[in-house]
Amino acid sequence: MDAYVALEGGRVVEARARAPGQTRGELVFTTAYTGYEESLTDPSYEEQVLTFSYPLIGNYGVRSERFESDGVHPRAVVAHELTDDVAAWLEREGVPAVDRLDTRDLVTRIREEGAMKCGIVAGEDVTPEDALDQLAQCKGMSEHVDIGEQVSVREPATYNPDGSGPDVALIDCGAKGSIVSSLVERGATVHRLPYDATPAEIEAFAPDVLFISNGPGDPENFEATQDLVRELAGEIPMAGICLGQQVIAGALGGETEKMAFGHRGVNQPVRDLRTGRVVMTTQNHGYTVADPGPLDVTQVNVNDDTPEGLESDDLRVITRQYHPEANPGPHDTLSFFDDVLAMTGSRTQVAAD
Repeated sequence: MDAYVALEGGRVVEARARAPGQTRGELVFTTAYTGYEESLTDPSYEEQVLTFSYPLIGNYGVRSERFESDGVHPRAVVAHELTDDVAAWLEREGVPAVDRLDTRDLVTRIREEGAMKCGIVAGEDVTPEDALDQLAQCKGMSEHVDIGEQVSVREPATYNPDGSGPDVALIDCGAKGSIVSSLVERGATVHRLPYDATPAEIEAFAPDVLFISNGPGDPENFEATQDLVRELAGEIPMAGICLGQQVIAGALGGETEKMAFGHRGVNQPVRDLRTGRVVMTTQNHGYTVADPGPLDVTQVNVNDDTPEGLESDDLRVITRQYHPEANPGPHDTLSFFDDVLAMTGSRTQVAAD
């Protein structure tokens, strides 16, 4: 079957269809060479088209126990070669997939021109004009103002209710399942709440720490989450990962901005400014903190000096731009979860207005 990828600017690339369909989204790439199951089920890829820079995707099959959520989140998948197992999985999920195109050229173009809109068509009798029509309908990531509703839980859910550790209120902006498991493994009870939860709803669980998760899109579109952070800042310890770092910084007076092509992969080097130690990290984000506001920058990306860690002793805040839970990726930073739970100290009661 034929497939076509229409790139922002009008160029159309021919490919082979592996899973049929027509869609559009922001074209991004990941450098990860393993962990395709985790990447494809990461809610942070919502409304994006994921290109794998590694040439062969699927060489160890598809195992549901490695999924980070209940389904595939990219709008479409692009690779140099997809195995039949992965292609069949994506077809069952209704996610268009294409291969047999020069992904090196695509990655280079994204590196030079930035993440871009694209349209993809795959299947019988599709044409380049169909791909261009999809491109014409594509919105920029910041235009997806309701993206939180697409990835967040609808109702609260509690994990490890009899846990011996602190109670964590996890605000689900598109949380990976391994964030929950990383906390539960340390004895915490995790209350997973919608991204637009109110202070009163948080109070009902009397948590020891408020944890803002990762998620897709522009952090400025998570207004309800920012309002929650603003309301509870200083009243309860707070932590954040990825989008969570951006939301917390923005809520406390800082600023965020869109990056040219973001950080997506499992080999991003991060330097701790206090110790000088460099660790390798897993990352997936297209926005970053431009101004940390009242928070101190404690870690930076070695490649571009963007903030990778923010903290405040006064406000009891600790955040990371990367994914300490990895999955996939190196386990250099798993201790972040120990640091978050250590912040709780004695039990803190949240007071709502």
